[in-house]
Amino acid sequence: MIRIDAVWLATAPMDMRAGTDTALARVVAVFGAAQPHTAYLFANARANRIKALVHDGLGIWLVARRLHQGKFVWAARGSSSCQLERTQLDALMLGLPWARIGSAGVITLV
Repeated sequence: MIRIDAVWLATAPMDMRAGTDTALARVVAVFGAAQPHTAYLFANARANRIKALVHDGLGIWLVARRLHQGKFVWAARGSSSCQLERTQLDALMLGLPWARIGSAGVITLV
């Protein structure tokens, strides 16, 4: 399988008709560069489709996922991107509230 060490989520929607070259150009525009072993996630405006561009160190992978009902939980558009942990990526792909999982869900005050 593809090794993914870091996951970045773009908050602005992307046209899902974009191919590999367009998605790569968007990664460079939003994140500055496509780093090896890093996944970059984009959603459409309705958040019912996701495209992920993964640089595996040798080439580029572009994958898509579509929901037939509901929508993916997406980040607020306050900044252009946010970094996710691997457990948050797994939760996002299942449609769970990923922002409450991992270090973001730690309770520090009772």
